Amino acid sequence: MDFGRLITAMVTPFTDDLEVDYNKVNLLVDYLIEQGNDGLVVGGTTGESPNLTKAEKIKLFETVIERAQGKLKIIAGTGSNNTKESIELTQAAEKLGVDGAMLVVPYYNKPSDEGLYQHFKAIAESTKLPIMLYNVPGRTSLNMKAATVVRLAKIENICCIKEASGDLAQVTNILLGTDDKFLVYSGDDSNTLPMLAVGGHGVVSVAGHVIGNEIKAMINDYIAGNVEKAAKEHQRLMPIFEGMFITSNPVPVKAALNQKGIEVGSVRPPLVGATPEQQQFVKNLLQE
Repeated sequence: MDFGRLITAMVTPFTDDLEVDYNKVNLLVDYLIEQGNDGLVVGGTTGESPNLTKAEKIKLFETVIERAQGKLKIIAGTGSNNTKESIELTQAAEKLGVDGAMLVVPYYNKPSDEGLYQHFKAIAESTKLPIMLYNVPGRTSLNMKAATVVRLAKIENICCIKEASGDLAQVTNILLGTDDKFLVYSGDDSNTLPMLAVGGHGVVSVAGHVIGNEIKAMINDYIAGNVEKAAKEHQRLMPIFEGMFITSNPVPVKAALNQKGIEVGSVRPPLVGATPEQQQFVKNLLQE
């Protein structure tokens, strides 16, 4: 399963009283289609998944599917550190008609390599959906080793991984141990081009909210062999890649969207909105 080259991990819009704003979800989907995205991750880290209820996630998946009308792939963030709950949410998302599910490495409980394998295997075997694994040790405190990914890739519907370890050697070892059908996506915008260089397929992006078309152009240039042009674009976009992480994601990108007139509201506690200084930083970044 190929979800495309540019996938944006969509923020979740909130009202002033921090309820999910499904009307603004529709407008955001329209905007992200215009930004050149091939797919969206809904209810992932950038979508504040830890602060969404199961009912909110299901309604969010349903809303995005209906609005997108097949114009891009919809990947539901259904992973957690609870295998049983992840299975239930994945099956619910499948019934709604999503194109795939993204499963994060279990956080906090720190399972062994075998525990990781059994966790992902159980979820994958409970559904026919294509599965994107998600390795993000900076958030989970646990790095899923290349050998475990290679082992999981043998399960028929585990088709790709969002790799946010920042370790290009690990990415290379994953690619060495899997066939060409297994795709590796960068989990960090700043590593998109370096990961393409070692055999990666694309990116699950945060910056795709604000510079999606530019990221897509950079990827296309690299694929077309215009490596020097892609490198120049990578350099030009780096301030935004880094600027979207001056504080906890998705605080900066929500500030950027609001400043661009794409109203998505603030963030739910325990996150807090951008400070005046951070707002000004984002404003300067967008102007530059």
